[in-house]
Amino acid sequence: MTGTDRRQMKSASRLYAVQALFQMEASDQTMDEVRQQFIDHRFGAEMAEGQMADGNVALFESLIFEAVNSQAKIDQMTDKALVAKWPIDRIDPTLRALFRAAGAELVLGNTPPRVAISEYVDVAKAFFPEGREANFVNAVLDHMARAINPEAFA
Repeated sequence: MTGTDRRQMKSASRLYAVQALFQMEASDQTMDEVRQQFIDHRFGAEMAEGQMADGNVALFESLIFEAVNSQAKIDQMTDKALVAKWPIDRIDPTLRALFRAAGAELVLGNTPPRVAISEYVDVAKAFFPEGREANFVNAVLDHMARAINPEAFA
């Protein structure tokens, strides 16, 4: 497996984590139920439209686990990065899931903050190809990353 393959698997896992967090919120399914559905039916699955991307299961699981278990902390960090009139519960549920997955990755600290920001901006572009959401995501995540790990930006 090449370095490019590993990076693509990580990128797919980030996208799947956002989708899984969205699904948990929208359906009231448990983390374990959704996690298993994604691993069994999305990672590398054959679909009529083609094959779904394979993912890094360990990264996917760590992102959703951290997002669920640190949700209050991540939501507070997100709220601080948003303007006062737009608390996290008022933003689009897809963006809320994205901020939770990205916040989890920033809190875990295993990925350089600039890389994590870039990856989640790409996820935002995938969900909102025509909108300005990617710029919004970039600004919010930059604020969050600087609050979590200011020395990475020195």
